[in-house]
Amino acid sequence: QVQLVESGGGLVQAGGSLRLSCAASGSIFGLSTMGWYRQAPGKQRELVAGITPGGSTNYADSVKGRFTISRDNAKKTVSLQMNSLKPEDTAVYYCNAKIPAGTFYQNDYWGQGTQVTVSS
Repeated sequence: QVQLVESGGGLVQAGGSLRLSCAASGSIFGLSTMGWYRQAPGKQRELVAGITPGGSTNYADSVKGRFTISRDNAKKTVSLQMNSLKPEDTAVYYCNAKIPAGTFYQNDYWGQGTQVTVSS
């Protein structure tokens, strides 16, 4: 079983920065694709950034150039550095792990979420 715990959320002024961290338990973190998702009230949960076991990254167009995802497989952590924050970045941010479960399937695990609020 995998457990994910996020930290680093808070209140920040527009244009400011925050760094989110996710600490993972379990023995197969290095095989997991990790991601950060966010959900604002009344909106769908959306992928913000993802990173593969090998370090390949992808970003939502809305955050590209502002956010950076990284991972440390030895420490079993994944981080999201958020710069130039905008009010529309306000959301609950969730850490996600996709754990292989055979050839054709994977299991999703989610953290509890951390609130990010960006004031104008």
